[in-house]
Amino acid sequence: MPNNEDLPFDDGRLSELLNKDPIELAGMLGEILVARKLRVTTAESCTGGNIAKSLCAAQNTPEFYGCGFVSFTDEAKHRLLHVRNETLETWTAVSQQTAMEMATGACEVSKEPVSIAVTGYAGPDGGEDGTPAGTVWFGWVLPEGRVLTIRRQFEGDPQAVLEQAVKFALGQLIVQLDNISSAE
Repeated sequence: MPNNEDLPFDDGRLSELLNKDPIELAGMLGEILVARKLRVTTAESCTGGNIAKSLCAAQNTPEFYGCGFVSFTDEAKHRLLHVRNETLETWTAVSQQTAMEMATGACEVSKEPVSIAVTGYAGPDGGEDGTPAGTVWFGWVLPEGRVLTIRRQFEGDPQAVLEQAVKFALGQLIVQLDNISSAE
């Protein structure tokens, strides 16, 4: 398993991005990926394909997005994304470990160098283990192979949580890719 890094929260640029529409964010991400000749894949659970939907609504989608995975059940996460059964049994589907394995598994299966993974409880109920509704774990694989994760707690009804999660997943990847280019 690749090394994982907890993601530092970026208040400035990310806060600005979170005020944008998901399709606008997808377009911005697409421009960055196309300029770098990269493609992204997605591994979604609680967002149910809404990140993919946003990416597909952006201009020139096939140039930066080839495929995505939606996996609600543990079995689907294992079969499609190669999340280890031990991970799911030990840490549950809504965990840092699962988000990381979903992100790396999506890259492995799709052969794309960049990924977004999302797993959480949009609500109205939380997890059987007491994890509250609105808890969402995110994972990203960046072009150099670095894996980043972060947990966020969102407020609102399930639709509001889903929308916030989609924006956060796209916005955070934009910030991370921008950070890579400014460091080069």
